[in-house]
Amino acid sequence: MPHIHTAPGEHDHTVTAYIIKNDGSAPRAFLHLHRKQNKLLPVGGHIELDETPWQAVVHEIQEESGYNMDQLTILQPKERIKRMDVSVMHPYPVALNTHPIGDDHFHSDISYAFITDQEPAGIVAAGESTDIRWLTLAELHQLDANEVASGVREVYDFIFDVCLQRWEQVSVKDFK
Repeated sequence: MPHIHTAPGEHDHTVTAYIIKNDGSAPRAFLHLHRKQNKLLPVGGHIELDETPWQAVVHEIQEESGYNMDQLTILQPKERIKRMDVSVMHPYPVALNTHPIGDDHFHSDISYAFITDQEPAGIVAAGESTDIRWLTLAELHQLDANEVASGVREVYDFIFDVCLQRWEQVSVKDFK
């Protein structure tokens, strides 16, 4: 989806899915080479006008990684609001940030952390990057700053160091 807001200083809302494969070897981070930015990024994209953040992250995961949602669990803080009477609850993000895209445009991003122990059951959608890499945290830190998008290492650091240790894995079926 193209940018909705195109005037100087405007913000588009985006989602990012940080996927960790934990299949018995060292946990590894999912990254793909973004076709426009030519940098390694996690899965993600714009929240379309008719989507909630959760719906957007679901479709981005399926399009850009080939994962079906039933192959993933989502990391969530153990202490959290789990139900509200009238509202639909969305998962807690691992990060909320605003970052520049180009000279005078910004993305306000909601980042989620997912866990899997499987290879993707589906295929990456046509037109999406098929240059997919699974990196340990040490390998991620060995990348040159020009190879990986700004902020990605910091979010993966938090997921590896805090979320994997203290948060719980929750079924993605708990969210709509």
